[in-house]
Amino acid sequence: MSLVLATWNVNSLRARIGRVVEWIEYAEPDVLCLQETKMNDSAFPEGVFNDLGYSSVHHGDGGWNGVAILSKVGLEDAEKGMGDRVDEMGCRVVSADCGGIRVVCVYVPNGREVGSKFYHDKLDWLASLRSYIARRYRPTDALVVCGDFNIAPDERDVWDEKAFEGATHVSDSERAALNDLLAWGLSDCLRAHYSQADLFSWWDYRGGAFHKHQGMRIDLILATMPVLSRCSFSLMDRNARKGDKPSDHIPVMAWIGDE
Repeated sequence: MSLVLATWNVNSLRARIGRVVEWIEYAEPDVLCLQETKMNDSAFPEGVFNDLGYSSVHHGDGGWNGVAILSKVGLEDAEKGMGDRVDEMGCRVVSADCGGIRVVCVYVPNGREVGSKFYHDKLDWLASLRSYIARRYRPTDALVVCGDFNIAPDERDVWDEKAFEGATHVSDSERAALNDLLAWGLSDCLRAHYSQADLFSWWDYRGGAFHKHQGMRIDLILATMPVLSRCSFSLMDRNARKGDKPSDHIPVMAWIGDE
C-alpha cells in the first residue's frame, strides 16, 4: 500500500483546529501525527476527524504535551506511552499500525537549558525511547518514528550554529542521543533526498524569524530500511506557517510507495 505520512507540532490543537482541518483538506495525508495538542483525551475532537475520513488515537492529559495519530488507511493495535513505562514527563508517545507500517509519534522534551534538571531528564527520556524501540521492534520491521524531536541533527539544520552556541537542541549530548537512535536502524527521510542546509521546520514567533528564515529543523520522519527504500519524496510545507495564528512548526511529509 502506498501512502503519504505527515507529522506536525500544532502548538495547541484547540487553538488551531481550523488550520489543521484546512491543511488536511488540501494536503490529504493518509497518516498524520500530531504533537503538542495540549488536550486531554476527553476533549480530543475525534468526531471532526471522523468526518474527514480518519480514525484516530490520542494520548493527552490536558497539559503542555499530547500526541495523536490520524489515519485513513487503518489504525490498529494502538498503544499509549512506552509500554509499561509511566509517562513521567507527560503524554509524549503514541503508536499504531497504519497501512502496514508501525507508526510511533513522539514529542521529545524541550530540555530548556543545558545542564539543568530538564536537560538531563530529556537525555534520560531519549535513552528510554531508544530502549523502548529496540525492545519492541527490529530494524527489519516496517517502522516509522516521527514527530518533534527538539534536536537539530547537525549544523545544516540551524540558521546559524553560533547563534545557538551553548543552547539546547544543538548540544553534543542531544545529538549523540539522536544518533544512537538512528544507529539502531533508522534513517532521516528528508535527508535521503536533500543534503543542503537551510531546510527548517520551526521558527521562533519573535523578531520576524520566519521572514528572515532564521529557523531550525527539529521535526523529523525517521524510518527503517523497509520503509525508507519505498520513500520516493519528502518535503516540509512552509505555507502552513503563513497566515493568521499559525503554529511555530510546519508539517513534514513523506511519500511511501507500494512494497
